[in-house]
Order: sequence, then structure tokens, then C-alpha cells
Amino acid sequence: MIHRQPMREVEETVAIENRGLQGCTHGRAGSGRQVLLMEAETLEELGLRPGVVKENITTRGLALRGLKVGQRLRVGEAMLEVACPCEPCRLMDEIRRGLQDELRGRRGMLCRVVQGGRIRRGDGIEVVDLMRVGS
Repeated sequence: MIHRQPMREVEETVAIENRGLQGCTHGRAGSGRQVLLMEAETLEELGLRPGVVKENITTRGLALRGLKVGQRLRVGEAMLEVACPCEPCRLMDEIRRGLQDELRGRRGMLCRVVQGGRIRRGDGIEVVDLMRVGS
């Protein structure tokens, strides 16, 4: 099935406010599961290629586990808001037996798009602030 294929690496994409990334079938309006960020360091440690575990953005040098729910991230022209840690599902074991357990607590962060814009390969990620209640 095509939705179980590894993600395709692109030079540029567009984040669509409250929707996800252009062309990605996983983003849904109103969902906190619009964009998945995953650390390149974790992928390397586990011997996995970027995109194999379905992350939208592979990061380097940013400790995703240190981010808090509500934290905002500037990625290129877009603004993302951390929604929750991503729990690995059983489909990870289709990639490699035992991978679901290996990824527990290390699967990355799910975000929602709070401001759309272009994201290009190599764009930095800036930690901006925490969402303020009532804003």
C-alpha cells in the first residue's frame, strides 16, 4: 500500500495552517498530528534512513524530548506548535521486528501548523516560546 512506503525527500514543501504539509496524507484539519519531527541522531543510532519511520521533518542538534507541549518552533517561514510526543505504533514492527519498542520515548514530536509558509531543506529550527493560555 502506498501509505506505508517511506516518505519521499523533497527540497521544499509548504506548511498549510491548521492542516499539515502540502501533499502529505497524514495531516488533518484541527488535528495535533499534522507534522512529525524526528531526530536524525536517533535514526542513525537505530540504523534507519530518514523517512523510513514516516517523519515529515528530520532534525539535527535539537533535543526534541526537551520540548514542551505548546512550545512554538519557527521552521523556515512556518510556525509549528508542539502537540504531543509521538508514540510508536505496531506498524513500526513492519519496518523491523522490535522497532516499536526501540522507538518508545524516542519517536519524535507531533506538531500542528499554526502559521503556514515554505519550508526548505536545510532551514534551521528556532525554538520561539510557549503558547500562552487564551492566545
